[in-house]
Amino acid sequence: MTIAQKRPASPRFDNSFISRFQKQFPNVVPPAIAIIIFLAVWQLFALTPGATLPGPVQVIADTWILILYPFYDKGGTDKGLFWQIWASLQRVAISYTLAAIVGIGLGILIGVNKTMSKALDPIFQLLRTVPPLAWVPISLAALRQNEPAALFVIFITAIWPILINTAVGVTQIPQDYNNVAKVLQLSRKDYFINILIPAALPYIFTGLRIAIGLAWLAIIAAEIVMSGIVGIGFFIWDAYQNNDVSEVILALVYIGVVGLLLDKLMAWLQNLILPAEQK
Repeated sequence: MTIAQKRPASPRFDNSFISRFQKQFPNVVPPAIAIIIFLAVWQLFALTPGATLPGPVQVIADTWILILYPFYDKGGTDKGLFWQIWASLQRVAISYTLAAIVGIGLGILIGVNKTMSKALDPIFQLLRTVPPLAWVPISLAALRQNEPAALFVIFITAIWPILINTAVGVTQIPQDYNNVAKVLQLSRKDYFINILIPAALPYIFTGLRIAIGLAWLAIIAAEIVMSGIVGIGFFIWDAYQNNDVSEVILALVYIGVVGLLLDKLMAWLQNLILPAEQK
C-alpha cells in the first residue's frame, strides 16, 4: 500500500524587505535619480571638445586600483585611501573632542556671566572670522611641527560654533526654570545638571553638528599646506602635483561621503540623547 506523504508547506515569502523598501522608496529614489542625472551631465560635459576634466567613466578607469585596494601600505605617505582618511579622522577626533570640551565650558561660562561675555565677546568675534588656512602659517611658526599645527588648525576652526551656540543656549533658558530653581533652592550642582544642561542641549548639539563639518573641512585645508604627513588632504595635493586629476576627483568623493557620514552620526547622537520634546 502506498502511503501518501504530506508535502512540506512551501515557506511563505517574506515581505518584510519589500515593505521596508516601499517605506524608504520616497527617500531613496529621488536622490538616486538626481545622482544619475548629475553623473550623466558630467559625462556629457567631459566628452565635449576642449574639456580638461575627466568624466566619471574615466575617473573609475584611472583609479580602479585605488578603489579595489584601499588598505595597501608601502610605508611613508604611500598608503591606500583608507589609511589616508583614517589618519585625517584621527586628527579630527582629537581636536574636535578638545574643541567640544573647551567650547562647551567657555560657552557656559560666558552664558551665565554677563561680565565675562562682554569682555570676551569682541575677541571671540574677531578670531572666529579667521579662515582655517590663515591659521596654518601661525600654527607652524608657533608649534614648529606639522602634526600639532594641523591639530591646532582643526581645534581653532571647530571651537567657535560650539562655544557660541552653547552660550546662546544658556542665555535662552526660560525664566520659569530659573524661578523654579530659586523656589526649590537648588544648589549650583543641581541647577547645572537638572536645568542648565538639559535646557541648553539642543543649542549645544546644533553647535556640535556645525563644528564637525568645519573640523573636516579644516583638516583637509591644513593637510594640503602641510606636506609630508599622511592624510587625505596631502593625498589630494600630491595627486595634483603629479597631474593625477582622476585621483583628486576620487578623493573629493571620499571626502564628501565621510563628511556626510559624520553629520549623520551627530544627528543620530542628537536624536539618541535629546528628550522627545526637544527634538
